[in-house]
Amino acid sequence: MNDAASAPLDHRAFLSSLPAAERAALTLRRDGPGLLRLAAHLGLIALLAWPVAAQAPLWPLFVPPLGVAMAFLFTLQHECTHQTPFRTLRLNELAGRATGFLILQPFLWFRHFHLAHHRHTNDPARDPELQGGAKPETARALALHLLGAGYWAAKLRVLLANAFGRIEGGYVPARAEGAVRREARWMLAGYAAILLYAAFVDPWPLRVWLLPLAFGFPVLRLYLLAEHARCPAAADMFDNTRTTLTNRLVRLLAWNMPYHAEHHAMPAAPFHALPALHARARAHLKRVSPGYRAFAADYAAGLSRPCVPGPDKGTGAQGGGR
Repeated sequence: MNDAASAPLDHRAFLSSLPAAERAALTLRRDGPGLLRLAAHLGLIALLAWPVAAQAPLWPLFVPPLGVAMAFLFTLQHECTHQTPFRTLRLNELAGRATGFLILQPFLWFRHFHLAHHRHTNDPARDPELQGGAKPETARALALHLLGAGYWAAKLRVLLANAFGRIEGGYVPARAEGAVRREARWMLAGYAAILLYAAFVDPWPLRVWLLPLAFGFPVLRLYLLAEHARCPAAADMFDNTRTTLTNRLVRLLAWNMPYHAEHHAMPAAPFHALPALHARARAHLKRVSPGYRAFAADYAAGLSRPCVPGPDKGTGAQGGGR
């Protein structure tokens, strides 16, 4: 079948059109690509963290890029919820838990949250990413979304609720609540130990960890906004999710998640298979932005006008994010 010449398919019809051998190749998990990508990501963090930790000359200039590199460990944790970055399941679990601790997001809880998001993508009533309300549609709401202290407060609220209160949302099954509670309590104990060390021994963990994240999280939030913001509540993953075309550095840092419509269509495809899946699915995608700068410009422009959902194929971000 010539994809470019055929009529666009929805994601289910597209997947059905793939030969079994091709589907198997696209969902084949391997340890090697994940370990190489992890080494590159951690190497970048170490390179940026050294001058901050040592307070070398001009060290504050390294804080924002360090924060971005650390915050984008979220994309690894996200992949680990699907158990796709590595063939070895234990590696997926270890990487997911470690990154969750670093970015203040409990891994076991996030797995249930995120899988519910996949089941109900962009459904205002059932997508947990929309339970706090719609995506920001005013300049003030966008500023609060990106920079507000509410983001940190929400993380603390989830941890405290998971550890000692009622686990909210309805997406964590009763059989998993015990593990989710234990995870939250261990995380809180670890954070308490780090904060005590910083208060009474040496504050370097705050300089190398929390301070950079304060700069990195807004960039991550803007990046995530491109995934679904202003996309419709449709059943077709090629319509309710946006793919953003970007450069190799961003794809490296984000574990190929800019190919997000492809990921939603085939969540079992590892990050290293997404470029091939994109090439195969490109003619069928309904939401494609030419880059994050274009998405941000279109989104900001749309804050001053009513949102009218419609295809934004090849035109920017008229139509998706987390």
